[in-house]
Amino acid sequence: MKTFTQLSLAAFVALASATTVDVNKRDSPLSVELSAVGNTEVKVAVTNTGAIELNLLSKGTFLDEVQPVQKLKIFSANTEVPFEGLKLRLKTSSLSTDSFTTLAAGETKELTVEAASLHTLTTSGVYDVYAAGAISCAEPGSTTLAGSIAYSSNKLSLNVDGAKAAKVAKKLRKRTAVASDCTGSKLSTLKSALADCKSLANAAASAASAGTKMSTYFKSTSSSVKSTVAARLRAVATECGSTSSGATETHCTDTDDGCESDVLAYTIPSENYIVYCPLSFSDLPVLSGSCHAQDIATTILHESTHAPGVYSPGTDDNAYGFSASTALSSSQAVDNADSYALYANSIYVGSSCA
Repeated sequence: MKTFTQLSLAAFVALASATTVDVNKRDSPLSVELSAVGNTEVKVAVTNTGAIELNLLSKGTFLDEVQPVQKLKIFSANTEVPFEGLKLRLKTSSLSTDSFTTLAAGETKELTVEAASLHTLTTSGVYDVYAAGAISCAEPGSTTLAGSIAYSSNKLSLNVDGAKAAKVAKKLRKRTAVASDCTGSKLSTLKSALADCKSLANAAASAASAGTKMSTYFKSTSSSVKSTVAARLRAVATECGSTSSGATETHCTDTDDGCESDVLAYTIPSENYIVYCPLSFSDLPVLSGSCHAQDIATTILHESTHAPGVYSPGTDDNAYGFSASTALSSSQAVDNADSYALYANSIYVGSSCA
């Protein structure tokens, strides 16, 4: 099999999609190395080890240096320490160039992550830290998502002084509870979209149980994958079935400054708290009949899969959009919020979609 360095980005993505190769470590052009630079500070060094320039989606990913999104997975005694930041849904068309970071062949980008600002590390001891997942990418000079590239770092053992960690300021400020901040046309729009979300999720759950289109969106028709996908979708349908109760809080006020350019909505998984951004209401229809198009109903579905109160564990954002999401491995797709939104849309649109 050819390695990534012998292929263009488009050819590599096509190969990955067609053969479901494992693009971790051996075939991935991304090398990620973690090192400790303080009590709870971790330096992340990302190197393009391939022969071509990489145009990587930075917004909402581990390369994002602005938003408090998840960059590290942290474990204490084999139990994952909950993440206390944001998970975003980005629009997937006409993305802005500032949502991307380029890495030339051989280039290394370094960033420092203060782990205690997004995880509670107040108990002294050794924590295992690593970075793993997938990141969406586009051709150089483009903002059209073309695929995704997996990455996996070394495991770092971080010896933490809990008292010092407790003094680290949290990224998310404490919010004053906002009652009924979704009002007027936004409220009526969300109520309509919630009803559509329930219908979409129920139909997709039935399709998943039957194995319909599962090999396209989740790269597997195994009983375990069908069961997981169907169960998560049924849980989303239940959540979308009520406007007065449920596991999540729905808001239209940007309480945590997450509604930057290209951001449709975001979830704070640790609080099961979902915010719908102005871009959702201005740019999206309530429900679209076009294949793989974004709408408010599938945005609700996407965000609901992030919330562990709806179905645990919540999903990550391994890729956005059809091309990138269908380039994931099966395990990555099952853990990818947009895969569920795309799948539900495809089932709704019918046989003409994928």
